[in-house]
Amino acid sequence: MNLTTPIEKIPRIGPVFQKRLKKLGIKTVQDLLFHFPHRYEDFSNLISISDIKKGGPAFAEASAGKPFCFQGKILEIKNIRTPRKRMILTQAVLGDETGKLKVIWFNQSYLINTFKKGEYFCLAGKIKGEGSGQYLSNPAYEKIGNWQPKIGNSDLTHTGRLVPVYPETEGLSSRWLRFIVKPILLKLKGQIPDALPEEIKRRFDFLPLEKALWQIHFPDSLKSAAEAKRRFAFEELFYLSLFVLRERIKLAREKAIVIPLNLDIMKEFTKNLPFKLTDAQKKASWQILKDLEKARPMNRLLEGDVGSGKTVVAAMAALNTAKAGWQAAFMAPTEILAKQHYKTLSQLLEKFDLKIGLLTGKQKMRGEFDILIGTHALLQDSVRLNRLALVIVDEQHRFGTEQRAKLCLQKNLTPHLLSMTATPIPRTLSLTIYGDLDLSLIDELPKGRKKIITKIIQPKEKKAAYQFIRQQIKEGRQAFVICPRIEPAKTYAQDLDGQIPLLHNGNLSWLDVKAVKQEYEKLTKEIFPDLKTGMLHGKMKTKEKEKVMKDFKEREIDILVSTSVVEVGVDVPNASVMMIEGSEKFGLAQLHQFRGRVGRAEHQSYCFLFVETEGRVWNRRLRALLSCENGFELAEKDLQIRGPGDFIGQRQWGLPDLAMASLSDVSLVQKTRQTAKEILTEDPELKKYPLLREKLAQFRQRVHLE
Repeated sequence: MNLTTPIEKIPRIGPVFQKRLKKLGIKTVQDLLFHFPHRYEDFSNLISISDIKKGGPAFAEASAGKPFCFQGKILEIKNIRTPRKRMILTQAVLGDETGKLKVIWFNQSYLINTFKKGEYFCLAGKIKGEGSGQYLSNPAYEKIGNWQPKIGNSDLTHTGRLVPVYPETEGLSSRWLRFIVKPILLKLKGQIPDALPEEIKRRFDFLPLEKALWQIHFPDSLKSAAEAKRRFAFEELFYLSLFVLRERIKLAREKAIVIPLNLDIMKEFTKNLPFKLTDAQKKASWQILKDLEKARPMNRLLEGDVGSGKTVVAAMAALNTAKAGWQAAFMAPTEILAKQHYKTLSQLLEKFDLKIGLLTGKQKMRGEFDILIGTHALLQDSVRLNRLALVIVDEQHRFGTEQRAKLCLQKNLTPHLLSMTATPIPRTLSLTIYGDLDLSLIDELPKGRKKIITKIIQPKEKKAAYQFIRQQIKEGRQAFVICPRIEPAKTYAQDLDGQIPLLHNGNLSWLDVKAVKQEYEKLTKEIFPDLKTGMLHGKMKTKEKEKVMKDFKEREIDILVSTSVVEVGVDVPNASVMMIEGSEKFGLAQLHQFRGRVGRAEHQSYCFLFVETEGRVWNRRLRALLSCENGFELAEKDLQIRGPGDFIGQRQWGLPDLAMASLSDVSLVQKTRQTAKEILTEDPELKKYPLLREKLAQFRQRVHLE
């Protein structure tokens, strides 16, 4: 056995558990050992039974609900059924040399087969009741063989020590994970290669890898666990920094087409705009146009708040490229957005005699274009762009050299890349995950935009909000209604024990979230039967979606009920109300994106955050949205509140929980980045560090950056 051994070859892991492990992304021994606990149960307080009797030193702590651990012999064990609640209790009596203690487990009748009278066990849990009614409630348990008073914690796994609690999935408990992980750690003793260079371990006083693995899974103390976590958090971010900096170095060696800045064309373009560019737009466009003049590929991220005018800046880059005799490709994440960009660019560049094309779906590209706009259909083998010099990608920050090469037919040349996002990226993430991208910010909105009035709406205030929406529509405006789901969640899922509530990410409240189809029916039939209501969601066919959006833009629809499909890029200036059902279910960045769909004209606009529970203290996300208008400030708050995993999509990035959580730590991020820079400056190919080079190759496969 070694770190690359597949879980299928690990003893005691059958097909059922293999499937469950794969749900957690665990496919190899390495994945299993690096599936770290997210907390620990402190079952290290091993005492005698007499200590928790009245007057004993541990009595006060027991009364306060602190967990304790006891070792002794099972004197009695039986199942009984309670008459009222029809609940099965498993009752036992544990005895040691100082006394006896009643033990009760609730609804775990199978334990009668685990505990045998006369056998010795270690039990850990909380004491309930008082006096003669005192009992140990639902304790963790572990068989200890023969009587061994005060057995050492190194011999125990589930009790008598700090016990690891892991991220779990249905049918895969922390107890089972402990049962599997411990023997593997013992078997691999002395065989786990440590890729972290010795000088780095010395400089930061890190534990060696094997010791760190033991201390993170089965720590001697919370301090030891923290030391292990410190090493692993640094290590993962160090690999990420190395990866990103090597990508930057690699790209700097590539050759790109030099596109001279044509100032006359740029002046003509800005003169024909129906508005003045903001100072932020001018600065960003200058940075981009100057990058295009270089012989190495641009790799720039254009960040701009919702409605800040990023498309105009991108249009300037595309125009400058096309007028120099080259081609630009513009990729959007959805057909709706691709078509909107096509319409916007066609209008902005109308006077410049350019051939602008649109490509969505599996259609063939017909003819030659100066600027080709599309979805991922642009990456089809049939797409031929012989003069491609610039790729603009909207809302997809990662677009690697391989994807660029697929678009470009110029041998030995890499197109310039401009990524655009309306989701401002917090500082720590821009240093690490997006560290190979140069950054341009558009941090001011066009002049004359009114502040959007944002309000939290409790259930009792809904009626008044509906009346307000009706009044807005009467005045000629339109409204969006956003729901978290397309269809209602199923209420029950079948389990071995019968029917149990369906959980979504462990969250029961998802059972009650509003669904588009439900809400559409309710608004159409009950609330606004006299108004024209439309529905939009991701499962609709493209033509259906297009028709709905066209009708909404042309005011054939008053209220559009939609999922988050309208989150990015939908532009309906006449819409003045954004109503968000179940707003607690969305992240801050997403809510801010929704809010940015209104307030795009001279009309006063409103964003109503509907909450589903009355009188509840709403989370910090919603309150932050009331006080912040700036997306950059909101992004930092979102990162603090939810953590990077939710912010950037944990599964897509493949980073472990510990590394994800550490992305919020600016000091740690800076340390890892600086250390990675020093290593690469001295040894760009990592020839002195073969283990590190190998680890980085594995990291590249695991972290889906491209």
